[in-house]
Amino acid sequence: MPDNRRSRIQRLFERLRREGRKGFIGYLTAGDPSLDRTAGLALALERGGVDLVELGVPFSDPIADGPVIQRAAERALRGGASLRKVLEVAVEIRLTSEVPLLLFTYLNPVLRYGVEALARDAAAAGIDGVLLTDLSVEEAAVHVEAMRRHNLDTIFLAAPTSTERRLRLIAKYSTGFVYLVSRTGVTGESDSLSGAIAPLVEAVRRVTDLPLAVGFGISRPEHVAAVGGLADAVVVGSAFVRLIERNAANAALEIQLESLARELKHGFQLRPS
Repeated sequence: MPDNRRSRIQRLFERLRREGRKGFIGYLTAGDPSLDRTAGLALALERGGVDLVELGVPFSDPIADGPVIQRAAERALRGGASLRKVLEVAVEIRLTSEVPLLLFTYLNPVLRYGVEALARDAAAAGIDGVLLTDLSVEEAAVHVEAMRRHNLDTIFLAAPTSTERRLRLIAKYSTGFVYLVSRTGVTGESDSLSGAIAPLVEAVRRVTDLPLAVGFGISRPEHVAAVGGLADAVVVGSAFVRLIERNAANAALEIQLESLARELKHGFQLRPS
């Protein structure tokens, strides 16, 4: 991709590499607790030190997500959230921020919207990349071609169960970074990290030079410290979504979210245990 077409995601990881830092990625379920507050929550994450924001599109059958994010999706759908309205949130964020935005969604809403239409509208809204959690990489060519025509990064998931053949396909079709799932199963907070992370990082590094981000189960500063010692970026989702669930009616929710982000990012300064 020509230099003048590099996405915000690509430029972010180039800057992190130059500065010798690790990336901090935060996930929000767009529309929870309301569409009106989502942009403000994304900006709160950025103020708290998040380098890239994942905007989760609420879906009625989120097979990759655990109970916390499932409940958030249900609340958001009841509040009228949709893929089109999430793109409107991205437009609102872009009024004041250049934080990289990754659209985190499922195949069904994209097929209903239209792959080419989504690529066009997402790029126009200021989205930088798209991650379809349930899109098989073996069937991803049409999706990837559409996204790349509009300079959108395509992010794919690599899991501890991924074969070397699949990892090579993931590397082939990924731009921006590769998202490593720290464990089999669904998203959610965890007391301890999976022992599968280090071998997975090693396996994916053998097939790609792209930055590697690790998510699923990361919810404490010490988790951030441990994963930051292995990968190029750390993804936190359920911990943020749970805080929103518990404090949805609190006028200081944005301040609380910013504070949690700052606390978790401090983990990068800790010595991995």
